[in-house]
Amino acid sequence: MNGFISILAIVAMLLAAGGVIALVRRGGVDGRWLLAAAGLVLLNDALLTRGYGLLPQLLPGSAWNWQGKILALAATLAVVAMLGWKRCGLTLVQDKGSLKTALPVAGLYVGLFLALALVFPNEPASAETIAFQLTMPGLEEELFYRGLLLLVLDRAFGTPWKLGGITFGWGAILSCALFGLAHAFGYGRDGFSFDALTMALTALPSLIAVWLRLRTGSVLLPVLLHNFGNAVMLVV
Repeated sequence: MNGFISILAIVAMLLAAGGVIALVRRGGVDGRWLLAAAGLVLLNDALLTRGYGLLPQLLPGSAWNWQGKILALAATLAVVAMLGWKRCGLTLVQDKGSLKTALPVAGLYVGLFLALALVFPNEPASAETIAFQLTMPGLEEELFYRGLLLLVLDRAFGTPWKLGGITFGWGAILSCALFGLAHAFGYGRDGFSFDALTMALTALPSLIAVWLRLRTGSVLLPVLLHNFGNAVMLVV
């Protein structure tokens, strides 16, 4: 129940932000796509949590949430198949000439997480932990936040701005904020909680990831970098 209350609050923040943007832009928001984005956030969270514990646990001996990640990833792929693979960035093809600027930025991402791994060393990790971190977080989260959700939010808010070789809008910013809140915001016995450091360590790198996604037209680099960032903390 706590997780459900938490995600409802996050969705409420998204809808409130959309309402404020609509007022400022005098109706320049497509409410149908905004509601679709809210529904996708709810669906993603429900599958990640196995329906908030209502679905049976099929991998009881696992230390990690393989089942929830696989369910959420499958749902993302199903919706992407309806909206269009390339439009959601699910392509291996990189936009022509994009790697010239994208790779140096990817190098900054690598350097950031390598530095964090050196500053915050971890205990030796199990083989399952390393396997999980090298696969599921980047695949499930990037395909959802930088792929599907970004497309839907862009349909809601448009992409009126140009900066650093990309065209973007509120969708890019809100998708990163939602990603950060999914990690940093929660509800428990003592009420709502918010961890500013966790928000910074998730939302800020995701701004790099969303730029790479928009610059290259693909989630490939964000997926690879996300999994690198998670795994390097375990092996350095």
